[in-house]
Amino acid sequence: MLIAKDLLIDIPERPSGTPLSFEIKAGEIWGVLGPNGAGKTTLLHTLAGLRKPRDGEVILNAKNIQHMRRKHVAQQLAVVFQNSGDGFPATVLETAMIGRHPFISPWDIETADDLAIARDALQKLELADLENRLVSTLSGGERQRLAIATALCQSPKLWLADEPSNHLDLKHQVQIMSLLAEQADAGCGVILCLHDLNLAAHWCDKILLIYPNGEACWGDADTMLSVTALERLYDQALSKITSDGQTYFVPLSNRAGAP
Repeated sequence: MLIAKDLLIDIPERPSGTPLSFEIKAGEIWGVLGPNGAGKTTLLHTLAGLRKPRDGEVILNAKNIQHMRRKHVAQQLAVVFQNSGDGFPATVLETAMIGRHPFISPWDIETADDLAIARDALQKLELADLENRLVSTLSGGERQRLAIATALCQSPKLWLADEPSNHLDLKHQVQIMSLLAEQADAGCGVILCLHDLNLAAHWCDKILLIYPNGEACWGDADTMLSVTALERLYDQALSKITSDGQTYFVPLSNRAGAP
């Protein structure tokens, strides 16, 4: 679905890095892990064609994404940004309908089918009762769920999400990750930038680790999520715990009485 071919992301003052060559296949969930400033968001924007790579290329369905019209990219790929601002006053429903714009001709308006798709997405994200609210009045968590709903309206084959659990309480973290897993089960490819190791361990099939110096490695989640690799990645001592068949990572502290 999407191929990174000898890809070097362009980060100022970083002289080089590991060329990235991997393929996102239908049904896979990839987790991108790394400390702040390592380049996770830059990678996601590069994979989406929003930033040019320093070298290499991104192939979306056999085409170089930099040579594709943005409308055609948006018909296949949805991006959920870490933060979204209020460009202009809009309601929740109007914002969700933005996800239908790649499929609407310049001189056409939204159809009843488009409206039904948007309302269905809001229902799945528990936002249906807020459809007439201004986005500016929403909480951070509600805005994040609206961003997911807007992407869902695009019916994308490929999801690129930057911290999709950002601002969310535990219930809605599980809701969002379950929805993305359902998308993968339906044949989509999913790429997530994450800080939560436990979400990555529970939901991701593949893991890409990005180090601050530009070094990177990737592979199956079971292989990549080792204590040794993650402690080096974050410069933080960790403990790995298994409970009820699930793996959890807990940061260790020198403070007396702390875990």
